[in-house]
Amino acid sequence: MNINKIGLLGAGTMGQGIAWALAAAGKEVVLYDIKEEFCVKAVAQIGKSLTRAEEKGSVAAGTMEAVVSKIKPTGNLDDLAGVDFIVECVFENMDVKKEVYTKLDNLLKPEVIIATNTSSLSLTEIAAITERADKVIGMHFFNPANVMKLVEIIPAIQTSQATIDIVTELAREIGKKPVQVKEGPGFVVNRILIPGINEAAYILYEGLASAADIDTAMKLGAGWPMGPLALADLVGVDIALAVCNTLFNETGDPKYRPAPPLRQLVRAGWLGMKSKKGFFDYNK
Repeated sequence: MNINKIGLLGAGTMGQGIAWALAAAGKEVVLYDIKEEFCVKAVAQIGKSLTRAEEKGSVAAGTMEAVVSKIKPTGNLDDLAGVDFIVECVFENMDVKKEVYTKLDNLLKPEVIIATNTSSLSLTEIAAITERADKVIGMHFFNPANVMKLVEIIPAIQTSQATIDIVTELAREIGKKPVQVKEGPGFVVNRILIPGINEAAYILYEGLASAADIDTAMKLGAGWPMGPLALADLVGVDIALAVCNTLFNETGDPKYRPAPPLRQLVRAGWLGMKSKKGFFDYNK
């Protein structure tokens, strides 16, 4: 199956990185969000980053133009009608995803696969919304998606082997390393990583150490490339909280109960790097 034109829903941090990765691999990307300005801003940010990379000599001259020219920003869902494949990375809320998938089912060609970038929600529940349940699958990228090599491939119970094979090959085609995971809350990486972030937030809440010292301890004592609280800011504190809630609700295990600082920061709108403040202040 030739996949050349890919529709991408969501122009946030993950959507931006995935659009970059797909376009850099030569795919034509139709980037959709509820407001076209969000998509235009995301493309401009990709262009800015690649321009700096060209100036430093870390990418070849002309890379920026080659990548940016492959991404079409749009606020009109109908522009996705002719795509060969969909990557969905809208907000981690099942009601939001159900609304989106119902619209996609009516819009797309019957053979189009819908791959969701969900980090924790049930693939089987998402697939059941559609009339193409055999063509729904998890394709979980990691932030920053243009750099990180791993992609978790998560079939729903309804997903066909043909769909698994196509998506696995697509991941390889865009330079990623696919790992197949059975459906389960948090899959592999977030099942291990998010509790680590949550425990660091509990340590902060209990006053055992400062945020900076918690992160330094994990970097120097455990070999983490960045500390868990800085990582929460990078991923988005709201995303970390959403995954914690999903793990807790799906398993009922109290070890996944979100730490109070996660809730407090989200309530304050301090979501990490994207809002310039989270566990750390990025306005300085």
